[in-house]
Amino acid sequence: MMRRILSFIAYASVPVVINAVQISVDETAPSNPVFDGYVSYSIEFSSFPDFAGNNSRPNTFSENLLDNLGNIIGTKPYIRVGGNTQDYALYNASLSYGLNGTIDPKRSSDYPTTIFIGPSFFESYNTFKNTKFIHGFNLGLGGNRTSGWQTLLDTVLLACKALGGGKLFAWTYGNEPDLFSTSAQGPVRPPSWNEAEFVDQWLNGTRKIHELLEKNCPDMAKNGTYGYIAPSFAGVGNKLKAPKAWGEGINEDKNIKLFATHNYISGATSPGVTLQGTLMNHSMTKASVDAHIVEYDKVKAIDPAAPPLIFGETNSLYNQGRPGLSNTFGAALWGVDFNLYSASVGFKRVHMHMGTNYRYASWQPIATTKATIGTKAPYYGNIAVASFLSSPTSSSYPSQGQGQATVKHLPISSTPFLSAYAAYHSTGTLTRLIFLNMNSYNTTVSGEGLVPLPSGSLQRRPSVTFNFTLPSSFLDDKSKVVVKRLMANGTDAITGITWDGWSYNWELDEGRPVRLANVTRRSENEKVWVGDDRSDGGKVGFGVVVEAGSAAMVEFV
Repeated sequence: MMRRILSFIAYASVPVVINAVQISVDETAPSNPVFDGYVSYSIEFSSFPDFAGNNSRPNTFSENLLDNLGNIIGTKPYIRVGGNTQDYALYNASLSYGLNGTIDPKRSSDYPTTIFIGPSFFESYNTFKNTKFIHGFNLGLGGNRTSGWQTLLDTVLLACKALGGGKLFAWTYGNEPDLFSTSAQGPVRPPSWNEAEFVDQWLNGTRKIHELLEKNCPDMAKNGTYGYIAPSFAGVGNKLKAPKAWGEGINEDKNIKLFATHNYISGATSPGVTLQGTLMNHSMTKASVDAHIVEYDKVKAIDPAAPPLIFGETNSLYNQGRPGLSNTFGAALWGVDFNLYSASVGFKRVHMHMGTNYRYASWQPIATTKATIGTKAPYYGNIAVASFLSSPTSSSYPSQGQGQATVKHLPISSTPFLSAYAAYHSTGTLTRLIFLNMNSYNTTVSGEGLVPLPSGSLQRRPSVTFNFTLPSSFLDDKSKVVVKRLMANGTDAITGITWDGWSYNWELDEGRPVRLANVTRRSENEKVWVGDDRSDGGKVGFGVVVEAGSAAMVEFV
């Protein structure tokens, strides 16, 4: 009889197990790996100088946070510089600083809609080491205005010079052109705007970009380097449809590297949006992501050789998120669920969108009158995803050259507030499991994450036990089972968040990882074994207790 008794770190107060679910887990799975840098970012064009800095003042805080992810997953996040403001940006050669933006509250109180960039804007591409970028050119004004077209002619040279030396991954031309005729920030196309007109303007602009690259940066005009992410539509339900744009010939020049689409679960001011019902709801996330798979399958029916699928921009609630929802620990749990479900259905990379003062951002890069500099709750979800996907390092797995992870969704039909995933590496071998308990647990007044509830009013934190079995032979070459947890005081928390007892807060070491001595690390020696090989036909049973509003990753090493 095989008996694996692992020592146990006790809870400060033993959680009440209110439910248990049985998860079906396969020890192997067909390979369908994500791309390197799966955890990546999209940074608002007007915010890029804040996030990156410039030659004289690089933003080392952002660099530290990107390095953390690169150190875990093996590749630093790819950075897409774009968003709505890429289509407002005009070039001013005499501007002595990077960006001059004017906010019109009637259009948006969160970002400028009148923007001029100067030559030094492109210095921001120098500050992140070992990072690949996607630069966004202006189609919104560039496709139908003389000043916009001149901006394209002026900035291709500046962009290609700044992105030399292997920093370029791809270009984009236009952000969310499916909204150009209906944008709440002001339409830039007439109501008659359609897919054929879009494709005509897109081809005209991208061909001019290629011509300018051939003249000024010929190495970037070659097939191995030159390419775009497109069509970068805002979603699947807008006036312009991606399959029709594909049918109109958007990839006629075969220069689209990745099929990029955008997604937000809902809107910051949409009626009925709540943390539990909208974000911490696996059914909502699944339906939102699945709609893109339906669309992509239609594109594949038109072109079986269509490029791989990514989210070029995504986050929780459009219009930059809502305080008390998008900046909470519950949103971090949503981010884990969203990213891993996307990976399980075929998305190869996900760019989480951010901007200065944005409520859903993973970090605030500078201090402003609206927000303090700091690491925000969603970043911890990014760290958990990177840890789940990272290559195994134990002797059980022979080398680091195992490629990227394959993610498998493990369905739980009993409730929309639980989810589970398996990661497979090497030859499709199970390496990790992660379990999310997205049931709410609030510890602050009104769930706003600011004022703690009186200690006497706190309810005992409930939990769910996730049970699963594996063949006893699967553990023969494993020395231990490790559990790492994504934790906070509650789903409404906006501070005090940890991954496996680590903090990445600005105030501790400018975003570098710091082990917290006052946080129980329920990790390497935690007991998860609950059965033996005789009781279940040669299988070993496991049970992992996951408190409400938290996640636990099981790692076999």
